[in-house]
Amino acid sequence: MINGLVKPLNLLLAGYSYLKSSASGQVYLYGMPPAIGIELTNNCNLRCPECASGSGLMKRARGFMNIDLFERFIAELKPYLWNVNLYFQGESLLHPEFFSFITRCKSIRSVISTNGHFLSEENSGKIARSGLGKLIISLDGLDQDTYSSYRAGGNVETVMDGIRNITSARKRYNSSLKIEIQVLVNRNNEHQIAEIKKLAADSRASLRLKSMQIINKNSFESWLPGNEKFRRYTGANGDYQIKNPLPKRCARLWFNPVVTWDGKVLPCCFDKDAEHIMGDLNQESFREIWNGTKYRLFRRILLSERASTEICKNCTSGMKGVLV
Repeated sequence: MINGLVKPLNLLLAGYSYLKSSASGQVYLYGMPPAIGIELTNNCNLRCPECASGSGLMKRARGFMNIDLFERFIAELKPYLWNVNLYFQGESLLHPEFFSFITRCKSIRSVISTNGHFLSEENSGKIARSGLGKLIISLDGLDQDTYSSYRAGGNVETVMDGIRNITSARKRYNSSLKIEIQVLVNRNNEHQIAEIKKLAADSRASLRLKSMQIINKNSFESWLPGNEKFRRYTGANGDYQIKNPLPKRCARLWFNPVVTWDGKVLPCCFDKDAEHIMGDLNQESFREIWNGTKYRLFRRILLSERASTEICKNCTSGMKGVLV
């Protein structure tokens, strides 16, 4: 009974900490994070031009998370976690021990995001039986030209086969797996949204139409869709900025940190190149890092000077009126 109360109590403490900190401008922290993102690898098979990993702009080393490291910190966090995203940068299914990570997340809702190129019949069967809570599949076009305009190096038919494979496997094994098809809406694919909606419905998958993050300052005109609700940015003639007014608070710093493949703890998923390392799980426990001086100082900065923090300048946390 007591163990069953730990997660909901911790979630309440996280919420109370965030609200009290936001209201006072001072850092208050009780409990542990109720959710976390974990990077199994930052390697990828594609070359998406507005992705830190695929574009080659990422400066940090590439690699794969050690399963022993994962076991250590997930054991510490498991009593508190409601959700774990087993992805950050890169393609998680490239990890040679991919399924071992899902197995070790029993009792936590686990989510994977994939570009869909490794959903063979065999892998789809394993995923359907694995206990994974949700599988997000990126599909940014329905024909090769549209799809590969962003998913450089990808094959749309391979992804479509993968969607069919996982849909079939879920039915075959009577799996509770949720499937979500995700579209980064851009100038090249917005005309196909109606068709993609039908594909998702036929596959009994949910659909998320997501505005596209642009990291190359000279690329806005190439990607911004005509439909305003899918634009994260405002401006014209090469002078663009994110629509987010950046309020002096950010729930991510109280709710969902990120761990890179090599054990670095980051404040959020917008720190793609690990510029703000809060600590190293190879040297400290997660609790020591979460409650540590460096993390507290970073929270304090965002309560007063969020707009001056570089990783926040492309952040959608708190943004309204845009599908993010």
